[in-house]
This record gives sequence, structure tokens and C-alpha cells, in this order.
Amino acid sequence: MTKAARLAWFVLGWISVGFGGVGIILPGLPSTAFFIGAAYCFSKSSPRFEQWVLDLPKIGPIVRDYRSGLGMPRRTKHIAITTMWLAIILSTIVLSERWYLVVAVVALGAIGTWYIRCRVPTNESTGTQ
Repeated sequence: MTKAARLAWFVLGWISVGFGGVGIILPGLPSTAFFIGAAYCFSKSSPRFEQWVLDLPKIGPIVRDYRSGLGMPRRTKHIAITTMWLAIILSTIVLSERWYLVVAVVALGAIGTWYIRCRVPTNESTGTQ
């Protein structure tokens, strides 16, 4: 891989970390997905920072479980869907005069909910995490 490509993956990794950090605070923004993306980007550019993501106390185990095909803990799925729908409800209130945006937000929320519930495996081995 060229030096420019490694740099691009590295920058994308840090952008993902940034969005993931904001997602920890902001409901509706999927922090875990961004950290999974960051780990992937760092795997292409910096093993040191890939390991850093994997060693993060709350995020690292979820990223490792996802990578190994174990999916998400049931409680995490519930929290993700709940915060996503709280953000969707808030968005529909704010966008209420633009019906086409409301329809798009609700449709995307329904797709996201379906994906989390049906396509992402539930990791039962993590207990109440």
C-alpha cells in the first residue's frame, strides 16, 4: 500500500473516532459503528491505533465482538434502537413542515431498526452489558 493510501486510511480513522466521540454524547449518532469503522481504517494504516480502539474500556469489547461475528449485546441493541427513535421523533417535530423529510427520516429509522434487530446477531454471552 502506498504512503498516500495509508495516510488516507489514517485520516479516515481519526474522522471516525471524532464522529464516534460525538456519538457517545449525542443520541441518535451511532458511536459504535464509527469506532468499528475507525478500527478498520487503522487496521489499514496504523496497528498501534487499531489496538488503541480495541483497548478502549467500553467500546473495545463491542468492536472485538463485532469483528469476531458475535454481534451486539441485547441491551446495547435496545439502547441503540431507543436512542435512534428518540432522535427520529425529535427530528420529525423539527421537520414537521417538510413532510418529505419526515417520511425519509421515519423510513430510514425503520430500515435501521430492522437492520439492528434482524441482521446484527445478538450476543447472548455478554449478559447484561
